[in-house]
Amino acid sequence: MNTTVLRKDSAPAATAAAPPNGASPDRTGPRAGRSRVVRVAGRALLYAGLAVLSAAILLPFAWMLVSSVKQDSEVFTVPIQWIPKSFHWENFTDIWTEIPLLTYLGNSLFLSVTITLLQVLTGSFAAYGFAKVRFPGRDALFLAYIATIAVPWQAYMVPQYIIMQRLGLVNTHLSLILLQAFGAFGVFLMRQYYQSIPEELSEAARLDGLSEYGIWARIMLPLSKPALAGLALLTFVLTWNDYMGPFIYLTDNDLWTVQLGLRSFVGVYDSRYAMIMTGSVLSVLPIVVVFLLGQRHFVQGIATSGMK
Repeated sequence: MNTTVLRKDSAPAATAAAPPNGASPDRTGPRAGRSRVVRVAGRALLYAGLAVLSAAILLPFAWMLVSSVKQDSEVFTVPIQWIPKSFHWENFTDIWTEIPLLTYLGNSLFLSVTITLLQVLTGSFAAYGFAKVRFPGRDALFLAYIATIAVPWQAYMVPQYIIMQRLGLVNTHLSLILLQAFGAFGVFLMRQYYQSIPEELSEAARLDGLSEYGIWARIMLPLSKPALAGLALLTFVLTWNDYMGPFIYLTDNDLWTVQLGLRSFVGVYDSRYAMIMTGSVLSVLPIVVVFLLGQRHFVQGIATSGMK
């Protein structure tokens, strides 16, 4: 009898102590409100910092775009004149007649596409050998090959030129293609991605009678599209923006790239800075288009480190 009374007396107390709708006091109390305010404030500060950083990065491009429609005397005014007094849109039409810009753009496009395709092909193929094929001295050979990345280009620039000169390849596009289409960075990037693919896939393919070439072409390449896109985009941008390589090996004006072609506006006593900015804007457009087309695969290839 006493036990029954105690249970009836304690039930209302427990019901009164419980919050409505089963909510926890910690989630609706002052502490939860403060934590929510801290999270919102932290996110706002993060977005503000990213916005400031993005503006700082885009500021030179904005200045280049504005300077492309100015006169030469207005480009380096102090303070910077962000809104020109008059817009010289004819710069974008005159530049095609001032220099053979179409030829320069075609040469840059040819070199960039060719070197990118060869870099992706050779890099992915060599990376498969270092990642999935077992042979004596594989790891030591890979470390020695990757160590070449740490050697500055200026250290072997002269020997490379002597080799190309004796082969008769100076002043040809083939010299740049042979020197830039077989980089160690592409092998390193693709090997790291191949190692994240389960070994069971390769073993199962070998048991089914598929050769190593077939495994690479039919299994590894389809699974590594994000990494291939990232490597292709990086190679294309680096080749398109390369200045020293074409400057050293190309002497004929018909073989110049767009980066060398812009030197035509640099004179001995004065330079046509507005035309240089106009050409720079036109040279950036192909890179922007390529990046926008491959942005999703590029970000995925850099961010992911394994299969889903």
